[in-house]
Amino acid sequence: MYPPVDPIIFEVGPLALRWYGLLMVTAIFTGSTLASRFLSRNGQDPDDFWDMLVWVLIPSLIGARLYYVFIQSPRGPEGLGYYLSHPASIFRVWEGGIHIFGALIVGGAAVWLYSRVRQLPVLLYLDAIGLALPLSQAIGRWGNFINQELYGPPTTLPWGLRIDAPHRIPPFTDLVTYPDTVRFHPLFLYESLWNFLGFALLFWISRRFAQHLKPGDLILSYLMVYPLGRFFIELLRTDSWFFPGTPFNAVHIFCAIAVVGAGITLYNRHGEALRQAFKGH
Repeated sequence: MYPPVDPIIFEVGPLALRWYGLLMVTAIFTGSTLASRFLSRNGQDPDDFWDMLVWVLIPSLIGARLYYVFIQSPRGPEGLGYYLSHPASIFRVWEGGIHIFGALIVGGAAVWLYSRVRQLPVLLYLDAIGLALPLSQAIGRWGNFINQELYGPPTTLPWGLRIDAPHRIPPFTDLVTYPDTVRFHPLFLYESLWNFLGFALLFWISRRFAQHLKPGDLILSYLMVYPLGRFFIELLRTDSWFFPGTPFNAVHIFCAIAVVGAGITLYNRHGEALRQAFKGH
């Protein structure tokens, strides 16, 4: 697999339109359209969602970037030190480097606060976002492909990704040990495919079991499905710091908490109905 295009679509003076930004906007608009239609089907005014969007997107992007900078910090051997020495680089989101967990934490808090202020059904709004997020993530991950980031260790698999020397991180910057012919696991692709599958599953659940779902069930389902796949994909990451002597990092902890917590909550919500259904058979 080869990056097929230059990261910059075109430039006008100091301004540049980048594929990364265009894909992010496409992902946000596609997901937001889906979420607003879900709310409309459930008796809500979709305009309320679009009004909320700017108040949630900005905190989400800030949270996503700060998580990446202060927790992920994969920029070469310097890690966080690079950003502390070059603080202006913290704001260069268009170069890549945002993290979904930061967006979920800060964005979720923004949704809750906005819904409380506007007296909107917060769980239903979170369901709409939980349904739309996997599709948005699946689209947005292709920005990582164009920026030649989010790749794993070397592989001989036929779908291995070529990474140019300027985009490599240690130890893969050693072109003697890892020459230009070496290919790497395309983690962006693995996560994009997982998210497409996750979206298909959640969409099917939202339609097939619409009469049985409670507000909040879809966001809980998302918090089980996405982190489950992310847990295993994270084991192949090459740009994260890991707990010494282990293949695990902070993302694994967040994923485990999300999957177990959401699973227990869903069972407590529907366990009795499931038991009755099994008794009926």
